[in-house]
Amino acid sequence: MRIAILDDDNGQLALVSTCLTSAGHHCHTFNKGKDLLHHLRRESFDLLVLDWQVPDLTGLQVLEWVRQNISAPVPVLFMTSRASEADIVAALAAGADDYMVKPIRRAELVARANALLRRAYPHQQQAEILRFKYHTFDPHTCEATLEGQAIEMTRKEFDLAVLLFRNIGRPLSRSHIMEAVWGRDPDVPSRSMDTHISRVRNKLDLRPERGYRLSPVYSYGYRLEEFNPIESGQSASAA
Repeated sequence: MRIAILDDDNGQLALVSTCLTSAGHHCHTFNKGKDLLHHLRRESFDLLVLDWQVPDLTGLQVLEWVRQNISAPVPVLFMTSRASEADIVAALAAGADDYMVKPIRRAELVARANALLRRAYPHQQQAEILRFKYHTFDPHTCEATLEGQAIEMTRKEFDLAVLLFRNIGRPLSRSHIMEAVWGRDPDVPSRSMDTHISRVRNKLDLRPERGYRLSPVYSYGYRLEEFNPIESGQSASAA
């Protein structure tokens, strides 16, 4: 999963990043709140880990911006030396999902982060066959079916399709998709993603008539949406 970490202490930042990376996550670190907000306007993350006391923008201000401007509910873990009941209440009231007091314990950090991710993205945790309206995906064999018929897909196409279906309704930034499917390979052409998106759309028949829309999000990335084509048609007629 893709995690953004905000802390102005480089040692603490490295420690948290190492712990969560060793647990299999992709971590992006930030020393300043404004830098994190800059990336949040352009990229998607699965979890935010925020320190409170950051010089330019506090973790609480970042959290308030996130809850006001990001439609998809991103889980937020506060990690700070502020341990008073009033501070904990303030952070939770502003929209934090969990709160840890420094110094952190590594195993507890990983456990709390994973618990937040499990609750926020239940499809992400399933190792068995993933079943949707017309499609199934088997992560073990990398096999996909459409209405019971096997669909021939490359490994990258399969990984991309699973990522999109596991995040139905959620906009995913281009960098998020690239990192999840291709890793941090700077040599992968940007057009490669668009080509794979087109292939996945065609192979899995992701059309409004089927109840799906896979569309670009301007200057951001892509989103797979699920809807009822009959109800959508009725709404259009009524309008």
